[in-house]
Amino acid sequence: MLPLLLAAQQSKSGVDWQPLLWLIGDWTGTGGGEPGQGSGGFSFHQDLQGHVLIRKSFSEYPATAGKPAYRHDDLMIVYPVGKDFQAEYFDNEGHVIRYAISASSDGNTITFVSEEAAPGPRFRLTYHKNGENTLAGTFEIAPPGKPNGFAKYLEWTAQKQVAK
Repeated sequence: MLPLLLAAQQSKSGVDWQPLLWLIGDWTGTGGGEPGQGSGGFSFHQDLQGHVLIRKSFSEYPATAGKPAYRHDDLMIVYPVGKDFQAEYFDNEGHVIRYAISASSDGNTITFVSEEAAPGPRFRLTYHKNGENTLAGTFEIAPPGKPNGFAKYLEWTAQKQVAK
């Protein structure tokens, strides 16, 4: 049912979402449950009659010694630019990031890379499909002056919520 619905939305909007289709849905973070480790989830859903994808994400972190509990929320709008895709990211900490998006040739990896913007850092967000309804994610940061010197900042796994 979902692919048929998405195909109908594609024909209305004219956008070929095929490279990103496997991301569409609701995802719950999974992990080791180590002390201080966050929990959360995210979703990708089409909006504006199939012209954009909206990603909403949240992470909740428990209090630790000397650090209160906190919650991170963000919103990303993915949109087509010709046959490619870009995204605008906003979060509750005041960050705004513009990403270019690419998909691997096998379709299993989708990478969001921020523009090189001196003098600040550069960001890379990657989703790798591990199975039909599982993925691994990483968020990396390259320091100012080293635009390709990405170092892992966060990593997670997630399970897609499947309707029963």
